[in-house]
Amino acid sequence: MSSERPRIADVAALAGVSTATVSRALSNPEKVKAPTRERIMHAVTRLGYVPDGAARALALGHARMVGAVVPTLDNAIFARAVQGMQSTLQESNYQLLIAAHEYSLTAETHAIRALLERSIDALVLVGCDHSFETWELINTTRVPVLVTWTNVKTTERILSIPAPHIGFDNRLVGKLAAEHLLKLGHKNLGMVSGFTRHNDRARHRVEGFRTALVDAGVRLPDDYVIEQPFGFDGGRSGLNQLMQMRPRPTAIFCGNDVLALGALFEAQSLQIDVPQELSIVGCDNLPISSQITPKLSTVLLPTYDLGQQVAQSLLNWFSTNRPPTDRCLPIELVVRETSLPPVSESAKSRYKNNARDE
Repeated sequence: MSSERPRIADVAALAGVSTATVSRALSNPEKVKAPTRERIMHAVTRLGYVPDGAARALALGHARMVGAVVPTLDNAIFARAVQGMQSTLQESNYQLLIAAHEYSLTAETHAIRALLERSIDALVLVGCDHSFETWELINTTRVPVLVTWTNVKTTERILSIPAPHIGFDNRLVGKLAAEHLLKLGHKNLGMVSGFTRHNDRARHRVEGFRTALVDAGVRLPDDYVIEQPFGFDGGRSGLNQLMQMRPRPTAIFCGNDVLALGALFEAQSLQIDVPQELSIVGCDNLPISSQITPKLSTVLLPTYDLGQQVAQSLLNWFSTNRPPTDRCLPIELVVRETSLPPVSESAKSRYKNNARDE
């Protein structure tokens, strides 16, 4: 048995077609008649033929690959968006290459460089906070870039090419949470946020939350905003710090559902009743948010839809050579069981006494 790698000529010979037809069947299968396409795919499978990606990209002028760099895959919210992109791109025979930088700008630059070396047709970024080296790479290679998860146009002075965005109004996320808690009657509020440095989404959620409170005449002191790593432990630690404040918050907003769930678990371990003694609102609407007890009030971000729209916008960009228009996806508050009006001190004492008597 030969150890040589099968070539496109071998596939063509076995299928009884030209190499051009094989190439067309693999790159644009809709342009090849079904019986011919079936013979070619049978030959590909039988021979174990794998196209040379670099050679094909050189010949066709594109690689049919999209690169996406996300902060982390250790969070279902990004995984859902990736799934939406992947399913839509796959339908058009495009592959999605994923890299995660774990909130390191240096690691992100390295990941982008590696993706660009694969001759990707477009690059998907999360947010607008990136290193100077990353912007320089994009300017130099002139790869089409789509910015996601934000509605803020901050790249015009940095990039020499268009960089449309499809995302969410993260200030509105904070505003919706604040207005909900204010409407319930809360005056002492706190927030557990992810780190805001190099993270415009986290920063804008804090800004939106604080601005809505200030507009209602409610202060949010700086030490009532606790920055923590995104994760259950971060939520636990943030809740602990807020519960040591005086006056103690009667309600908190968390920058994502994972932080909110960590805060909820810590409150339960400290025997702080949620929502009788403390209201908690998250952001994302992860599936687990509606499955726990009590069910989490949160701000819904349609992340799977985001992924699909990003992918479809890129496909349209490829076919028309026109960048998509900026788009801000709708979000909404989902009120469940972790947010109630604050109880008075006397009512709180009666509640605790009744709980002990049960």
